[in-house]
Amino acid sequence: FIDFANLSSPPVGPVNSIEDMLAVLEAHIKERGLEQGEWLLGYGYDDSLLKEQRHPTKRDLDRVSTEHPIVLMHVSGHLVAVNSAALAMRNVTANSEDPPGGVIRRTDGSLEPNGVMEETAIYPFVVKQMGEMAPEKLLPLVRKALGVYASYGITTVQDGAASLSDVEAMRASASSDPFPLDIVAYPSGAQLGQSEVAEVNVSRSYQGGYRVGGIKLVLDGSPQGRTAYLSKPYKEGPPGASADYRAYPSMPAEKYDSFMKDLLQAGIPALVHANGDAAIDMMIDGVARALEDTGKVDHRSVIIHAQLMREDQLHRVKKLRLIPSYYAAHPFFWGDWHRKSFGDERASFISPIARTAELDIPQTIHNDTPVVPPDMIRLMWIAANRKTRSGYVLGPDQRASAEQALQAITQAAAYQYFEEFKKGSITPGKQADLVILSANPLAVDADDIKSIQVIETFARGQSVYRQQ
Repeated sequence: FIDFANLSSPPVGPVNSIEDMLAVLEAHIKERGLEQGEWLLGYGYDDSLLKEQRHPTKRDLDRVSTEHPIVLMHVSGHLVAVNSAALAMRNVTANSEDPPGGVIRRTDGSLEPNGVMEETAIYPFVVKQMGEMAPEKLLPLVRKALGVYASYGITTVQDGAASLSDVEAMRASASSDPFPLDIVAYPSGAQLGQSEVAEVNVSRSYQGGYRVGGIKLVLDGSPQGRTAYLSKPYKEGPPGASADYRAYPSMPAEKYDSFMKDLLQAGIPALVHANGDAAIDMMIDGVARALEDTGKVDHRSVIIHAQLMREDQLHRVKKLRLIPSYYAAHPFFWGDWHRKSFGDERASFISPIARTAELDIPQTIHNDTPVVPPDMIRLMWIAANRKTRSGYVLGPDQRASAEQALQAITQAAAYQYFEEFKKGSITPGKQADLVILSANPLAVDADDIKSIQVIETFARGQSVYRQQ
């Protein structure tokens, strides 16, 4: 709902090529009447789906404007593409060094930035232009977004990268006018720092439909952006990558270990973004070391995305009582791309829901909105079928049963939030969060799950959405 130009590819948006993208940006300038020097923001471009199979560069974006600074967020949220005006505004030049945990991509044969920024290198462009928002603008957009979530049958929503100012604004709004759905926020540890964690007041009780549930940490990038941190090289890396390219961690292991120890000692739940198997190793190792000092505690630390989980890691996950939350939409949206990036063997074990269930490990699945829409029916369909855009079945032995997929977004999700005693099932005495569907996902063929519609959504016993 922020005023971004929509640069998504089908089925979410209209962009199939860089030329399409430039046309959308030019139209956006005219439609919004942007004044000279005003920033132009775009979201959702996906190089894996563009005809050119590459990121737009500053040279491409300078064709749209050299007066408007342009910042385009990659669909993963881990890269941006900017024009020359934006580089100049943020003083990023050939003399700029790569920041820790990030990369400034360069023009071939020189140190001149080509306009593409990875991971922490995006912060000067994202935090200032796409980050903080005044409460009077933020809160109406939040309430509008909750209506969209309700239309997909969602009754508890996660804010996975909140700032302190967001938390303050949301708490104030919830106290005066309760949110219709429950919101669980996880402020960004990178933005807060270890010394400020106590200020967010983590709680398991909602006030007006809002609570802070823990802290979010990020250890690496994204598979679709080819910045997920791997233990073995990519089969096909980003442009200019060496044959031994494995990407890199976003946070030093020592810093993460210290942060995790502090969180577990304070009883604060942690959501840890780890896509590549090397990042997952970091996540697991940090929890293991922290538990040596804290002893056995009901920590329910979550591995967010956990895309390239290995078999041996699953056994450690079970032993340490970690919860993998799989980004289970990936096989459809990026499965074909992942076969190129990782090869068939690794790509076929992405989001290993069936094996995780076989080992009796609690697991959840998610869409990671706004990367893809919060369509829970489609998410179940992808988990149960694992069909890519081309129709290839990516890892047929990891297809979830409909019951496993449903449990991962209901009972297991409630458990992840320490809310299993009041949410997750339609049981007397629990909160009346429920959804009326057009068909029973447990009674239809797996491929027909995608045709199921949300008829009505109830949250706390009140109807919050009804199909028109």
